[in-house]
Amino acid sequence: MATPQAIIFDLDGVLTDTSEYHYRAWKHLADDEGIAFTHEENDTHLRGVARRESLEYIIRGRTYTEEQIQEMMARKNTYFAELLKHLTPADRFPGTAEIMQEAHAAGLKVGLGSSSQNAHGVVEKLGLLQYFDVIADGYTVRHNKPAPDIFLWVAEQLNVLPSQAIVFEDSVAGMQAAVAGGFWRVGLGGKHGDGAHVALNLLSEVNLASLLQRLNEVAEHHNTANGQP
Repeated sequence: MATPQAIIFDLDGVLTDTSEYHYRAWKHLADDEGIAFTHEENDTHLRGVARRESLEYIIRGRTYTEEQIQEMMARKNTYFAELLKHLTPADRFPGTAEIMQEAHAAGLKVGLGSSSQNAHGVVEKLGLLQYFDVIADGYTVRHNKPAPDIFLWVAEQLNVLPSQAIVFEDSVAGMQAAVAGGFWRVGLGGKHGDGAHVALNLLSEVNLASLLQRLNEVAEHHNTANGQP
């Protein structure tokens, strides 16, 4: 594995558990509309997915005007914003600030690639804003995850190639985006599906040096399996 030049994080479910807040906000909206919606559906179909695509899943088979769709997305965001009011640095997952500090100390750049339109505010509430060189959110690119566009945009802004960057993801859609973009991939939480080079429960299980060692071992195994020196 070539020496990485950057690490790129998803937000919800990677740096903090705002994914649960998203579920509760969507559930509130679904209840408003008399639509059945379960936690399992949220985890399977909505994790890492942009707001409009999430709403389209919830209302599938029902007809709404564009004005109604826009109102429902705004209403969901109001519910979500209310839940976020009490978010603090205590809500970030263990190991998040530490690995970013290690990355900067090692000369690596740090980026965020999140489908959330609230990403900047959430990062600020978590006390992590100062660690990011680039932040991309749900407004940044036209095609969101599972398309690779958001991660490719972050890499371009950081002036690194995908092969020089490590993406941290917890969702199937996000992992698919990282695979499609050609990034090194760390899966978190066990719900990211296939494609991770290294799988962790939490970032705190590794420091930057041990993570790079594990990725190097994966690269060496791949090269050996394919007959490369």
